[in-house]
Amino acid sequence: MALLEVQGLQTHFFTRRGVVKAVDGVSFSLDKGQALGLVGESGSGKSVTCLSIMRLVAPPGRIVGGKILLDGEDILAKSEPEMQKVRGKRISIVLQDPMSSLNPAFTIGDQVGEAIRAHQGTRGARLKEQIVEMLRLVRVSSPEMRAGQFPHHLSGGMRQRVVGAIALSCQPRVLIADEPTTSLDVTIQLQYLKLLKDIQQRSQLAIIFITHDFGVAARMCDTVAVMYAGKIVEIAGVRQLFNNPVHPYTQALMGSVCRPGQKVERLYSIEGQPPRLSNLPPGCSFAPRCCDATDRCRGNPFPPTVSVEKGHSATCWKLV
Repeated sequence: MALLEVQGLQTHFFTRRGVVKAVDGVSFSLDKGQALGLVGESGSGKSVTCLSIMRLVAPPGRIVGGKILLDGEDILAKSEPEMQKVRGKRISIVLQDPMSSLNPAFTIGDQVGEAIRAHQGTRGARLKEQIVEMLRLVRVSSPEMRAGQFPHHLSGGMRQRVVGAIALSCQPRVLIADEPTTSLDVTIQLQYLKLLKDIQQRSQLAIIFITHDFGVAARMCDTVAVMYAGKIVEIAGVRQLFNNPVHPYTQALMGSVCRPGQKVERLYSIEGQPPRLSNLPPGCSFAPRCCDATDRCRGNPFPPTVSVEKGHSATCWKLV
C-alpha cells in the first residue's frame, strides 16, 4: 500500500464567471522515502493540488470529487477537528514565501514550538530543547540565540530554514514543499535543496516538490508529474521523463530550458497562453498551443491515459 494515494481529485472554484476547474481528476501515489515533483506553468493546478491534500482550500474553492488516502485512510472523510490532528503531525507543508508563513509578532522559538505543544503536549525545558534540536536539524546557526529572535532579524535563507523546522517539528511522514527556493538566491537554493535531501534520506520522509525548474526536479525527485490545465498530462520516473518525454507539452517545456554548452540565438517558447479553466476548449486542453494537434485532438473528448512503459504514462491522442 502506498503511503499517500490521490485518486481522481477534483477541486473547483465556484465564481460569478463560472466554475473554475483548478484540479480536474488528478491521480498519483507516493511511497515512503520517495520524492514526487509537480511541474508546469503557473496556473496549472500544482499548488491547489497540494492545498487540497492538506484540506486548506479556501472558499469559493471546494473539493468536489476523488479520494486522498493517507496510510489507507481517506482524509477527505475526516472532520475539521480530526484534520487538525493530521496537519503538522502526519503531513506538513512548506510554502514558497517564509514571511507569509511566519508571524512577525512571535519569536522563532514560539513558532517552532507551537506544533510540538499542540501535537505532543511537550512543555517547559523539554520543549526548549526540542526547539533548539529542530533549528539545529535545519542547520540554523546559533540556534539557542535564534530561538529568541523575531522573523525580521533573520535573512531570507534563515527564515526558509525556520519554516522547514516548523514543518518537520513533529516528524511528519509526508512533506509538501511548494516552491520553497523561489525567494532564495542561487547559492542559498543549492544549500537548502541539499539540506532537504539529507533530511529525506535520514528519515525516509516522502516529499511532494512543486517547482517550475526542471533542474530542481532532476536533483530532488524520483518521479515527475507534469501538470497542465488542472490535469496530469505525463508522469514518469525522472530519468524516463528527461530521456524520453512523449507529451508535446512536456517536450515544449524541456525545449524552452537553456542547457549548459548549448548555443542558440533564441530559446524556444510555447505559443499562446494556458486556457481559462472556467472555459476549457473541447478535446485536449493543450491542442490550441500544440504544434502536433489534429482535428482528432480538438474534436474528441480529453485523451485517455496511455502507458508508454512501466512507470511512464501520458495523456495524448497521438499515443492511442
